[in-house]
Amino acid sequence: MTRLLEPRAIGMPLERLDGHAKVTGTAPYAFEHALRDPLYLYPLEAAIARGRMTAIDTAEAEALAGVVAVMTPRNAPRLAADDDQELWLLQSEGIHFRGQLVGAVIAQTPEIARHAAALVRIAYEAEPHDAALAADRDDLYKPEQVNPDYAADTDEGDVEAALAAADVAIDATYTTPMEHNNPMEPHTTVAIWEGGVLTLYDSTQGAHSVRTTLAPVFGLAPDKIRIIAPYVGGGFGSKGTAHAHDVLAGLAAQMVPGRPVKFALTRQQMFWLAGYRTPTIQRIRLGAGRDGRLTAIVHEVIEQTARFKEFAEQTATSTRIMYASPNRRTSHRLAKLDVPVPSWMRAPGETPGMFAGEVAMDELAVACGLDPIALRIRNDPAADPQSGKPWSGRKLVECLREGARRFGWDRRAPNPAARREDGWLVGMGVASSTYPAYALPGSRATIRYGEDQRYVVRIGAADIGTGTWTALTQIAADALGCPIEAVRLEIGDSALPHASVEGGSSGINCWGSAIVAAARAFRGQHGAAPVPGAEIGAEMPEDPEAQRFAMHSFGAQFAEVRVNADTGEIRVPRMLGVFSAGRIINPRTARSQFIGGMTMGLSMALHEESVLDPRFGHVVNHDLASYHIAAHADIGDIDAVWLDEVDPHSNPMGSRGIGEIGIVGAAAAIANAAWHATGIRIRDLPITPDKLLA
Repeated sequence: MTRLLEPRAIGMPLERLDGHAKVTGTAPYAFEHALRDPLYLYPLEAAIARGRMTAIDTAEAEALAGVVAVMTPRNAPRLAADDDQELWLLQSEGIHFRGQLVGAVIAQTPEIARHAAALVRIAYEAEPHDAALAADRDDLYKPEQVNPDYAADTDEGDVEAALAAADVAIDATYTTPMEHNNPMEPHTTVAIWEGGVLTLYDSTQGAHSVRTTLAPVFGLAPDKIRIIAPYVGGGFGSKGTAHAHDVLAGLAAQMVPGRPVKFALTRQQMFWLAGYRTPTIQRIRLGAGRDGRLTAIVHEVIEQTARFKEFAEQTATSTRIMYASPNRRTSHRLAKLDVPVPSWMRAPGETPGMFAGEVAMDELAVACGLDPIALRIRNDPAADPQSGKPWSGRKLVECLREGARRFGWDRRAPNPAARREDGWLVGMGVASSTYPAYALPGSRATIRYGEDQRYVVRIGAADIGTGTWTALTQIAADALGCPIEAVRLEIGDSALPHASVEGGSSGINCWGSAIVAAARAFRGQHGAAPVPGAEIGAEMPEDPEAQRFAMHSFGAQFAEVRVNADTGEIRVPRMLGVFSAGRIINPRTARSQFIGGMTMGLSMALHEESVLDPRFGHVVNHDLASYHIAAHADIGDIDAVWLDEVDPHSNPMGSRGIGEIGIVGAAAAIANAAWHATGIRIRDLPITPDKLLA
């Protein structure tokens, strides 16, 4: 069993330590760092989806007053490694997708750079492109693995025989559209090249991961790149790795050594340069006895990737561990298209996969004549169905029962379309949530006792608005046995000790474990009364419990939906999430994270859809005027609670991570509530009024 911390600061609803700086505008985000004599970059982007450039005329742009340089494949500095084609910029004149970066203007002001970019003339030789995902394509293929390192397919038992013999069977196809991350701070970087060292002030979820990725691209040793990111205005996965804009800024800085080059993507450019959630086509088949006990589960996924770089989302992996059945099969198939490369978006895989899986479970409950909660409880596995390992803490049943009590599930109408209030059809829905408890290796922290009698805790972690500044300070205070005020945290810089990326809801688990290890080493060597200057570092230790236990968080999502019987307008006046995620470090910031995820799930259910026109290979609704995300007016009474628990096997804090589980299952709960309100089963997101007028 992991040696747990004695919580004192942990568990306190401490206000954000960085809150004052943020609300007063003194917290510097990437673009805002005060640097002397900066230049500004505006990109040139491909106007075709596939082909090559045949002519580039930059004369008019270069003649414009205030333009410092125009960079194209014909004069750009050479890169060193082409392993990642997304980052292999301006090294050829080939075009892989519409909107691809093909050059840049560097100028004295942002306005001059943008004006000059419009003056560059590029001629193309277009080739036929393919940007349409369909289930009947004859070129679908099986990837070697799906994100991050799961097997693409699993097959246990005889699913076909079990389905044929089942008393009750479900066979349905569910689709989710392409969706785009839209953090408040766009993807931004400021690059400076001085003395053979490249410095990036970057909006990123991982300073060290960006450095590790970019070093071979530029042919530099890692210590010749520095990434600075103390404050980040959201990411949702899209800032979890370096993207092409980082490379473009780095190349531009090489052309003007010693001067900072600032580059912020416009909102429109983020729709093809910063990743997105792949659209999915998911066929789910369930077989069960009349009592609702599952005898077969099949989850087959079709999704897309870019032709020039593969990203395979793990859409069906949650199905492998969710419910008990002796016969189970999951598969992933990809279509290579002439589109930008998909990437991480909050709970990649689990979010679309659990939408399909949990709506299918609702359909099975109806077919069996069972309450949806009762069906889930009946199929709750005693151990991980895939590995056979015992759970480190699976309390889904407790979440479902507590949520039912709080939400008033006993008042749910027994039949769909049975409750009408003032012209509105009213229904309730439920869905389960799950997310793995990831622990990424390699994080390291150092602790130094200063002359001011404060402990300086240093680790290159990231705070993307989730409360890292506060939560790590609380962990450090408990690990050192000192007041919170005696800790001074330093994060957000690759010059600090190595930290894993803020992704997979793993940040606090990994960085907190490294800080606890350093604190215990510090106390062991220097005691409780250290002398100023005492310092020690330690790396996050391996957790032997990870090999013995299956570690996942679970939750239950509840939604009430109202549908206007005449117009099909849909509203969600109430949502509740009940979660089992180990010990909660800071209840104030945790509730914000859970509710933020649930809000994003509502947005997925009702609004978000990136519409790609296959004729041109680009997203047509590429701004926040036409790509709608949930706003304050869309949200009614939304609440998140959690079980009071500690996971004794996960890490010294007893936590499991909370950033992503809030979105998982939320869309399914809303879709299930919409069915209960209307009797209309929606299997294709988003749920729009036209679909409810059927």
